[in-house]
Amino acid sequence: MSFFKKLKDRMFRSSDKIGEGLEALVAEGADTPEVEVPVTLPDEQPDPSPQEWPADAPDEAPDLPDELPDDTPDELPQEVSPQFRAHEAAAAAPAAAKPGLLGRLFGRAAVDEPRRVLDDAMLESLEEVLIQADMGVETATRVTANIAEGRYGRKISTRELRQALADEVTRIMTPVARPMPLYPKRPQVVLVVGVNGSGKTTTIGKLASQFKAAGKSVVIAAGDTFRAAAVDQLKIWGTRAGVPVLTAPEGSDPASLAFDALTRAQAEGADLLMIDTAGRLQNRADLMEELAKIVRVIRKVDPTAPHNTLLVLDATTGQNAVTQVDIFRKIADVTGLVMTKLDGTAKGGVLVALADRFGLPIHAIGLGEQIDDLSPFDPEDFARALVGLDG
Repeated sequence: MSFFKKLKDRMFRSSDKIGEGLEALVAEGADTPEVEVPVTLPDEQPDPSPQEWPADAPDEAPDLPDELPDDTPDELPQEVSPQFRAHEAAAAAPAAAKPGLLGRLFGRAAVDEPRRVLDDAMLESLEEVLIQADMGVETATRVTANIAEGRYGRKISTRELRQALADEVTRIMTPVARPMPLYPKRPQVVLVVGVNGSGKTTTIGKLASQFKAAGKSVVIAAGDTFRAAAVDQLKIWGTRAGVPVLTAPEGSDPASLAFDALTRAQAEGADLLMIDTAGRLQNRADLMEELAKIVRVIRKVDPTAPHNTLLVLDATTGQNAVTQVDIFRKIADVTGLVMTKLDGTAKGGVLVALADRFGLPIHAIGLGEQIDDLSPFDPEDFARALVGLDG
């Protein structure tokens, strides 16, 4: 299964929410589609409709002649044939149910899709749909204004609106869709930050496994020494990928572990060293000091480290992700983003807000727990899946 197929299938909550909203706002003020006048070909002329009984006609029907004309059949049919009944029913059906010549030529009615004039009321409703999908007020306003440009006052269908929105999202996301850069420096130190529960540990394991499969030698440092579960999870991923995971006793100094890990990675000639970190935001001062200490210590071994600082975000947190980016940019020099759990949220629009507001590179997105559920970010695929367009 392609990653776009997974994205489209699994990101159903976002796409359903946005897609249903777009359909509703078009249908709300849509003009009733004009009924197409059926084009009747010569060989299918309908039977003439029975004439209404004139108002001044006598109460009783006139007497019939005693003898029928010579060309009249000897016996009149007692029952109407099924073919006649079917023809009669077809003639009595509403005209809209019978496509005209263009409809028959192209396999569908020429006018069959609700359309609504793109006016102020519709734009206001569109903005609300985008805000509800956590695109943020500023981004939603800007996206709505750009969609209105060149279309205001024209009738638009749901399909056209979806495409316009997908194009606008793609435009915003394309500049930030960049894979994590790889440098000739060995080992390349990747510091991974994010709040607890964001998928940080799983993301490290997936990235390490993917880099190892690509022929890179990787070392992992389980720097979140205060969470035994995080350390155990990294050990599982390390065993699965054949990557060494360096640990320290619970509650020990993460900076000391980072120092030992970098020293070992240098000695072994590893290509990458990935360092997990704690993600406690309850006391930002402590977290800031802990991360600053890790950076100071590893720079004693390599003054250029860390070479990447990845912030892992949980899509289900919605606009809280914006706050987290704000905080971690102040605490650490964030160089790129990874967004996880897009398969479990109706708030996928927050990734658009992050791109529009911060412009930080988005390296990858995650849709599940399997190794191939983390993939490089493709802006066009994401945009189409977000608004519910087919691939």
